[in-house]
Amino acid sequence: MKLIRIHPSDNVAVALTDIKKGETVDVDGIRVTAAEDIGRGHKIALADISSGAAVVKYGNPIGNAKSDIRTGEWVHVHNTKTGLSETAEYSYNHKTFELPDVSDKTFEGYKRSDGRAGVRNEIWIIPTVGCVNGVAQALVRENQDIVTGTIEGLYTFPHPFGCSQMGEDHAQTRKLLASLVRHPNAAAVLVLSLGCENLTQEQFKEELGEWDDERVKFLVCQDVEDEMEAGSKLLAELADYAGRFTRESISASELVVGMKCGGSDGLSGITANPTVGRFSDRLVALGGSTVLTEVPEMFGAENILFSRCENEEVYKKAVEMVEDFKDYFVRHGQVVYENPSPGNKAGGITTLEDKSCGCVQKGGSAQVVDVLGYADPVVKKGLNMLTGPGNDLVSATALTASGAHIILFTTGRGTPFGAPAPTVKISSNTALYDKKSNWIDFNAGTVAEGESLDAAGDRLLDFVLEIASGRRTKSEEHGARDISIFKDGVVL
Repeated sequence: MKLIRIHPSDNVAVALTDIKKGETVDVDGIRVTAAEDIGRGHKIALADISSGAAVVKYGNPIGNAKSDIRTGEWVHVHNTKTGLSETAEYSYNHKTFELPDVSDKTFEGYKRSDGRAGVRNEIWIIPTVGCVNGVAQALVRENQDIVTGTIEGLYTFPHPFGCSQMGEDHAQTRKLLASLVRHPNAAAVLVLSLGCENLTQEQFKEELGEWDDERVKFLVCQDVEDEMEAGSKLLAELADYAGRFTRESISASELVVGMKCGGSDGLSGITANPTVGRFSDRLVALGGSTVLTEVPEMFGAENILFSRCENEEVYKKAVEMVEDFKDYFVRHGQVVYENPSPGNKAGGITTLEDKSCGCVQKGGSAQVVDVLGYADPVVKKGLNMLTGPGNDLVSATALTASGAHIILFTTGRGTPFGAPAPTVKISSNTALYDKKSNWIDFNAGTVAEGESLDAAGDRLLDFVLEIASGRRTKSEEHGARDISIFKDGVVL
């Protein structure tokens, strides 16, 4: 099979492999001869499309023809433009879909004292201000001897914020960092401050709320003579606590999994993203939770998610989230639709609608049970929507802060980054999997080669349970663990 027509109403098909000019190919009983070379992941017209008419893919308009497009022609940025604007009308048209029947599953994880589960047993150092990044990194380097027994790592996550911020921007940083401190993959945490920053230790403790004195320790560097000696002593105490935890069998219903895409290509919405969607439906059917973010990459496809909001209250929260993000663009004098990157376009994605329709495939078919603010924790079992931008590292950090034990990251072009939570890279095509085996954990390109999406979803569920039970991702093996905080405010 060289072409796929995703929906019966589509007037374009996607090339699953390179097609040469003059080559005749078949899809859904339609024979079409390529008027020019069509690259893998790119679109070919299955019928004549008049200038101004809708280009339809995924059963949805993904833009309008700039000029007449003839059957067999390449459909891309040269002859297709977005149909999006900053305003849209929404209505609640509720739809439900049956979830798959999945037998109970377990993983080997860590049961925390508050009843939550963790999939890693690590010690984290959280700097409250960028000024102490170097101290935090030195503490990690010089205290690797505490990584023993069941303790799986000592890590810190440098960032440039925590001072010279005001208002909501300051509050957003405080909230994000406190959420990381609460993360169940961290058996123990050292909160490292300088002492003169805007984000005071008193503010941070108030944001954090109740904490376990054995699990969380605080150090203000300006208050001690030798911050390295003081920090090492606290880390030793934290290691004594963290070393008490051992892996045990835990229901898969305790898992929270974030879902993200980046460096997408024309196959992402056909192979990798719907594979993650099948996984999401399976985990939700097991009683677990999944989290979908990247709000700007829902523009043009938001109604697919809105229709699955489980009630009108959730629907209203989802609409508000999308409209707030559009307002964010407008306040900064930007249009909402200039999203696809050069890499996206090279891979076959033409407009934001094209990208968004592929992006939301990760949400599967489950009901949306909640809409979360930035760094809000997951509190409801099922599919959640999370406020966050499309930027890979910012949104992966937000998913971690919401409590995601693991992040599934689909890609058509590849990326080596990792979030604090184990980040599983899923390739949309086998060529990428073969080329970047040092980056990619799971190949969904097999779907383009004949594997069913249900089989791929089953395979991914099994793989995620292995990761949850201790198998390391490629980014973990390479030590790729970073955060990026969503910033929108004045720097003093």
